[in-house]
Amino acid sequence: MAAQSAKGTSPISTGGIGQKAFIPPPISNLEQTGLSPLWLQDLTLKVMYFQGYTSGFKLAEEMALPFTGVVDQILEILKREKLVEVRTSQMGLGEGSYVYAITGAGINRAREALERSQYAGPAPVPLAVYNDSVLKQGRGRIQVTSRLMRQVLSHLVINETTFGQLGPAINSGTSIFMYGPPGNGKTSVARAVGNLVQAQTMFIPFSLYVDGQVIKLYDSVNHQLVREDDTTPSGTGSLRTGMRRDPRWLRIRRPFIVTGGELTMAGLDLVFDTTNKYYEAPFQIKANGGILLIDDFGRQLVRPRDLLNRWIVPLENRIDFMSLHTGRKIEVPFDVLVIFSTNLPPKDLVDEAFLRRLRHKIEIGDPTYEDYRELFRRVSAGKGVNYSDQGLAYLLQEHYIKPNRNLRASHPRDLCDQIIDIARYLGVEPDLNKDLIDRAASSYFVEL
Repeated sequence: MAAQSAKGTSPISTGGIGQKAFIPPPISNLEQTGLSPLWLQDLTLKVMYFQGYTSGFKLAEEMALPFTGVVDQILEILKREKLVEVRTSQMGLGEGSYVYAITGAGINRAREALERSQYAGPAPVPLAVYNDSVLKQGRGRIQVTSRLMRQVLSHLVINETTFGQLGPAINSGTSIFMYGPPGNGKTSVARAVGNLVQAQTMFIPFSLYVDGQVIKLYDSVNHQLVREDDTTPSGTGSLRTGMRRDPRWLRIRRPFIVTGGELTMAGLDLVFDTTNKYYEAPFQIKANGGILLIDDFGRQLVRPRDLLNRWIVPLENRIDFMSLHTGRKIEVPFDVLVIFSTNLPPKDLVDEAFLRRLRHKIEIGDPTYEDYRELFRRVSAGKGVNYSDQGLAYLLQEHYIKPNRNLRASHPRDLCDQIIDIARYLGVEPDLNKDLIDRAASSYFVEL
């Protein structure tokens, strides 16, 4: 079996994918935010403390709240308490164009609020509201068919047995354990599945609110924003055609998050920033509604057994439990397709009881000679190397069969790159001739 890409990233096929539209309902007053008015006042003062002079509209943008009915009401209260004041009203029409400044009393209160938490950004969404949104945007919408899978994986060379296992595993929405020798495309398969998922969109809030604590959820590295004027395959269409929603939410492509050897047990729980005094959501929460790929499973700083012990309940019950530094436990949906990818033998990682909890086990093995030929043919065409069956037969005989070397799906790509480098140096055409093959193989393969 070979799953190495021969042509790079292929266009994402979206046929056959449907999604029940979820739009965060608009808010028009303080009560609909689900947040304490006092907490919102403190957030406003903290934003103004860092911003200095700011207009009402700019303040509303920074807090991701509507000005009319929400921010204007907060400012009215702060003005009455002499915590903020209007400096000028000459910039435009309406109170939103007024320029506001924080007073000395407001600065003192802002500093008191900053001692409790340095968070001064978009207003968070109550945890219960977020949990409900995850359930409404659940992964049940991903129902792939054989035809769709062939379109999505068309740039990979995959044998029929493995291909037949992948579709049901994706539809299960639980966990996939991919294993096999290195260089055969486990990560390529996972990324192709990720492209399938990212063809859809969902909504997430900037941050979450729990008992006065803020959990930062949106991650500009792992979350891909969708422009509001995009028309994407999710069916939600444009949000600029008169559609109104809660501005605290962002529209993103469904997450595909990759973590490898850097994963630790602490990274699977809420991470409290002792300096800024707010939390960062862990990988699996950021991946809600999408895919979390644990690459190089077994090479983390934590033992595989400990990692799986941590995830037994989430994988089986689809619920995860996080701990605040106050000791309180909070419940969060675990709506993640977890893919474990490893080069190590399964028996060296976990026992049978743990493997049983990983629903779908898929081996990504070495390519057959026919698969290898197809990979070499595709890669050669893509990279401009003159391909010939005679040259490939020489390569297989001299550098695989005689030294008893295993085929790997990554070899065609790497050997073609070697041939191109050598051909450029020699000033000749990149070709599958004996000389270039021998030079490429001698500088690429190492006997272990």
